[in-house]
Amino acid sequence: MLAGTLYVIATPIGNLEDITLRALRILRDEVSLIACEDTRHTQKLLEHYSIRKPVVSYHEHNENNRTPELLRALGAGESVALVSDSGTPLISDPGYRIVTAALKEGFKVVPVPGSSAVLAALVVSGFPTDEFWFAGFVPSKSAARRKRLERWADLPVTAVVYESPHRILDTLSEMEQIFGDRRILLARELTKIHEEFLHGSANEIRDQLAKRGAVKGEITLVIGKAEAEKKIEDPSAEVARLEAEGLDRMEAIKTVAKQTGLPKREVYRLVQALDHNRTTKHRN
Repeated sequence: MLAGTLYVIATPIGNLEDITLRALRILRDEVSLIACEDTRHTQKLLEHYSIRKPVVSYHEHNENNRTPELLRALGAGESVALVSDSGTPLISDPGYRIVTAALKEGFKVVPVPGSSAVLAALVVSGFPTDEFWFAGFVPSKSAARRKRLERWADLPVTAVVYESPHRILDTLSEMEQIFGDRRILLARELTKIHEEFLHGSANEIRDQLAKRGAVKGEITLVIGKAEAEKKIEDPSAEVARLEAEGLDRMEAIKTVAKQTGLPKREVYRLVQALDHNRTTKHRN
């Protein structure tokens, strides 16, 4: 008996027309089973195209248990489609375990490319696309998020990340502190009715969103590559400016050190010297 094939199939990220003819043919005619994140969500797509096939859930909470079941189906000669709720499976979505396990067992794994929020946002960003870096979702915790953003600050290539609408204002505030005036594209609700593109600095985009109250929809951020080190004539004054915006001193010092290329201890020394001069002048 011939073993089945695992098809990794991209599905629309919003507009249901964004699915390939090949994907529809495989879903309709060549697989016995469709593994998907949310069966209810995928059923809407299947019903739209009059495809009637058994579906099973396959998500981050049941991957370990479901993977052996899918491997048995492949071993019995059944071909299986792996889809996510939207876009390409494995790109910040489940699927890594079954693909790795299928390859290990010697099953054929075939990609069926299509929609991707990463590429959709990237190609309309206006930023260089010859080389780019994708980092998935921004960390939800503030400390981890700042640490990750600081790592990205020096990237000499365009970067693409996902963010939740509930955290986007905080993330943009931190991006402004770390990236300064670097240009950003915020793409919201890609391919959907309320699709929107906001270009500008993190601060400019944040100001636009803050006026709306609640921010809704799926968000993709494209960040322009780092330029040459920011020229700051007076590092101690820049620290004072960041403190006035609400950043604590050590974070401000760390930010200015990264922007100027100076050691943190040197920025700290300059700040201490400024504080000493101000105190001396006040006493006199």
